[in-house]
Amino acid sequence: MSMHRKTITLTEQQDGWVKRQIESGHFGNDSEYIRDLIRRDQQAQERISMLRNALVEGESSGESKPLNISAVKAAGRKRMKAAR
Repeated sequence: MSMHRKTITLTEQQDGWVKRQIESGHFGNDSEYIRDLIRRDQQAQERISMLRNALVEGESSGESKPLNISAVKAAGRKRMKAAR
């Protein structure tokens, strides 16, 4: 994977925060911290996209039916047993 150099500008408060994250041992340097933030943002955006797609799928699946809570609980118990 090729790397690209970027220049960013931080406030003193932000720079202090990044330095404290490095000093605490969570990250080796500024770049590791920034890359971690980008990865987390990418994951969050992916989760949001999946949720939006699920909502669209649900909305287009037709009319809703009354909820049978007993059936939902039974299905959940069945799934829990199968996962063991």
